[in-house]
Order: sequence, then C-alpha cells, then structure tokens
Amino acid sequence: MAEPSLYERLGGVFAIAGVIDHFSDAVVQNPMVGQASKNPELREWHTDQLDRLPGLKFMRTLWVCNVAGGPFSFAATKPGSTPLGLEEAHRELRISPEEFDEVAAELGRTLDHFGVPPREKDEVLAAFAAHKGEVTEGSKSSP
Repeated sequence: MAEPSLYERLGGVFAIAGVIDHFSDAVVQNPMVGQASKNPELREWHTDQLDRLPGLKFMRTLWVCNVAGGPFSFAATKPGSTPLGLEEAHRELRISPEEFDEVAAELGRTLDHFGVPPREKDEVLAAFAAHKGEVTEGSKSSP
C-alpha cells in the first residue's frame, strides 16, 4: 500500500487553507517583510494592495496543494520558467534572500502554531526553499 501523500498527511485542502490564511496574515504584520518592511515594494504591497490578499491566499493554497501532491493544479498568474515558477510573480517585489528566509521562518512558525509534525513541516519548508532562486531573482536586477 502506498504511503499517503504530503497533501493527505497535512489534512487536505481545508487544513492547508487554514495554515495559508494564518501565514498570509502573519507576513503582512511581519516587521521585516510586511507593512513596516524597509523594502519599499513589499511595504507598498502589504499596505496599498491588501485588497489582493484574498486572491493571494487562494493562489498560495493552490500552490501548496499542488506541490504536496493534492488534486489541485496551480497555474501562475504570471507564468515563470516552470509550471510552478514564481519568478515573474515576485520579480517586481525585489525580494532579497534575507527577506525570503524571513518569510520561510514565518511559514515555519505558522506550521508550529498548527502543530504540523516535524516530517511534514520539513517537507513543506523544503518545497518552499526549492523556489528561493526564482522568488529572489528580482532582487538581482537594478530598479
């Protein structure tokens, strides 16, 4: 018998959506990458574009469901170099590697908040980390 997918071990779409909802709100409040960020693009997104947050939560939920082996497919609003490519959606935000790491830390804190077991937490964070180069690509280009 095959082992359950990460999607199944996380509890499916409803559990994943709950984690993403909490995580997304925490990122908005995070002093390094949220509304008080020194990065003007992130600060502006988390203050002047919050009307887009429900859609972002939806897209993040689809992305996690997809990478976790669930029955949902993620399709980028700004397609990147791969089906799950994230560089174009993040390019204009100029996210630095340090800012990416802080978002990953926020995700880790959220997974802890929900009591996600270590194995599943590590798998989610590894899937997230696998896209660091794409997400931070915009920080390498000049304004």
